[in-house]
Amino acid sequence: MQPIKPNTNDVCNEKVYSAIYKEQSRHLYNFMYFKCGDAAQASDYVQEAFVKLWKNCSTVSTNKAKSFLYTVAKNLFLNEVAHQKVVLKHAQLQPHKIEHQSPQFLLEEKQYRKKVQDAIAELTEAQRTAFLLNRIEGKKYHEIAEILGISVKAVEKRMSLALQSLRKSIENI
Repeated sequence: MQPIKPNTNDVCNEKVYSAIYKEQSRHLYNFMYFKCGDAAQASDYVQEAFVKLWKNCSTVSTNKAKSFLYTVAKNLFLNEVAHQKVVLKHAQLQPHKIEHQSPQFLLEEKQYRKKVQDAIAELTEAQRTAFLLNRIEGKKYHEIAEILGISVKAVEKRMSLALQSLRKSIENI
């Protein structure tokens, strides 16, 4: 019997893999650098593409290795771009959280919340119940009237008195 020679076209063979790396890494780096404009990020994409090639070496032939590497690197770049779009969109929806992260703002916000909570606590039980049902749970006046077993006019009166009291309590904020 003849000894079985390792297949020289097998990407899982370290010599073949090294040859592909030497031949393609610089070209792939340049391609990714032109795509993203960041040298470190381009290097990361190249490295990740070669890692994926090694992990999939048994399924990728040597004549498809170049295409595999470019496809993986390009997809990594596109996934990062899509992620950055999501981050940007989220940041645009939450502008106050990004703009006002100073310690002074956070302290003032905490003090304001405390004053509002204290002012709500000072309301009568009837006013507080109507106010919280309306403002926190989003109930309409007729729903509150049904829950409390009172008329809609009574709910309106309680809300009016609650809002007047809150305005007085927190007018200096």
